[in-house]
Amino acid sequence: MGMRDKKRNQKRVLARRTAAPRSGEGKDFLPLEGGPGKRIRKQLQQPEEPENTATVVYIGHIPHGFYEDQMQGFFKQFGDIKRLRIARNRKTGKSKHYGFVEFESPAVAKIVADEMNNYLLFEHTLRVTLVPPEKVHPKLWKGVRRGFIPVDHVAIERKRHNKKTTEEHKKMVEGIVKRDEKRRKRIKAAGIDYECPALIGSAQPSAKRIKFDEEH
Repeated sequence: MGMRDKKRNQKRVLARRTAAPRSGEGKDFLPLEGGPGKRIRKQLQQPEEPENTATVVYIGHIPHGFYEDQMQGFFKQFGDIKRLRIARNRKTGKSKHYGFVEFESPAVAKIVADEMNNYLLFEHTLRVTLVPPEKVHPKLWKGVRRGFIPVDHVAIERKRHNKKTTEEHKKMVEGIVKRDEKRRKRIKAAGIDYECPALIGSAQPSAKRIKFDEEH
């Protein structure tokens, strides 16, 4: 082998040593594709869960007899209650078996929603969920401070009946007076001297009273 061939072989060996990685080199670095590096990047890219700010809880399947006072006493065990309302029928005042509770703390509201959902109460399974703040409208708490006042249909019917009776009685008296005046004119036109008894009408019907004989 000549001197020129030796120099070529030395250059090839030197080039190989330069291109090959050294022993232990690169162990402190994570690969870019796959492996734990990919998992770390995925964790960094995942958005953080938004902080819970909901304080209102929806409660469904409320059993009969579990009303405002009972709900107040039951749920205040978890934390301070700001407002509470049970949906009721406007005509009858009966419960619609669902309602809302607003807590002072969002953390308490979340605990109630997580722990009390599917809770068996008086043979009814409660449905408890958080209500997002954007879905809480002012009408949700309408009438919560003054409480529910059921419509007194008996009083309304009594007032309507009394008004109708008074008006009917007044019209009846006016009709009698008109007919009596016409009758007087006809009797007078016939040349009959006749004194008609004066009519005393009342616009208000007198109350009927029943007198009971006292036992001696």
